[in-house]
Amino acid sequence: MEETSLLCLLFLISLLSCTTNQAHLTVSPSSSQFFEGDFVSLSCEEDDSSAGWTLRRNTSKQQRTQCGDGWGEGAGSSCNNNVFLLDAGVYWCESREGPISNMVNLTVTGGSVILQSPVLPVMEGDDVTLLCKTKTTPSNLPAAFYKDGSLIRKQPTGRMTIQHVSRSDEGLYKCDISGHGESPSSWITVTGEELHSDFTSYFIHIFTRTGGILSAEKPTTTPPPTPTVKPSTAVPTSSSALPPDYGSFQLAFRVVLHLVVFCPYFISTLLMVSLYRCRAKGNEISDSTKPTWSDQGLNEHDDVTTEYHF
Repeated sequence: MEETSLLCLLFLISLLSCTTNQAHLTVSPSSSQFFEGDFVSLSCEEDDSSAGWTLRRNTSKQQRTQCGDGWGEGAGSSCNNNVFLLDAGVYWCESREGPISNMVNLTVTGGSVILQSPVLPVMEGDDVTLLCKTKTTPSNLPAAFYKDGSLIRKQPTGRMTIQHVSRSDEGLYKCDISGHGESPSSWITVTGEELHSDFTSYFIHIFTRTGGILSAEKPTTTPPPTPTVKPSTAVPTSSSALPPDYGSFQLAFRVVLHLVVFCPYFISTLLMVSLYRCRAKGNEISDSTKPTWSDQGLNEHDDVTTEYHF
């Protein structure tokens, strides 16, 4: 019974040690692509509050800069910004204690067409709507949609819905409006039932999927080349967007993250097991100090003779 209680206590400790308050980065309007000059609002939102979280970003020119440090304007828990080409990059929320939120890649283009797609991973089985938009004309023009460079279908209103998405729908999407041009490509991630609730696994998933940073799209007169590989293996168009020895740094960072999460559980488990063993050993010592028949020079089977004098 005592061992069962100890195991239950260790299980509760493991749950507590793995629990952390996690913020979620939201983007409004909900899109990963924007025209140059568009207004974008980014917010760090937590279940109970948004205090203590700082919005940061990495771009091709700057690393780990926060809202208000040369870009954006803070408004409560939000950061508002009119984006330009140099604002393209990866954004996230970070607390003083160390945890970070999901990471979001924002692409800013000087072209005339963008593809509005989900910013965050979508659940398997959900419906996903893609919208092909132009900057100056109505957004209901006919558009062609592509996945991994291959034509999916043409839609008369510039809107395409993928019903009941599956893992096979994961990939690079873009659209094209005749006479206006082609949008940049955006990666759509599809997750299964094991949705990333733990902040470390979610961060590693997004960071490795996107390869760190998507650089800005410059306006061109011809459509950009079609990416045919996943972002995790694609070479960024701007080499300065990634630090030196990026692969080694990424591997080391993943190891450190796992150690940070595992250490509290391991230490608490070790302490509880040590206390339990010390307590059990103490009980054995106290029992061994009690006098026995043999200690008194007697045997429990010896006969006792009583002598009477009259």
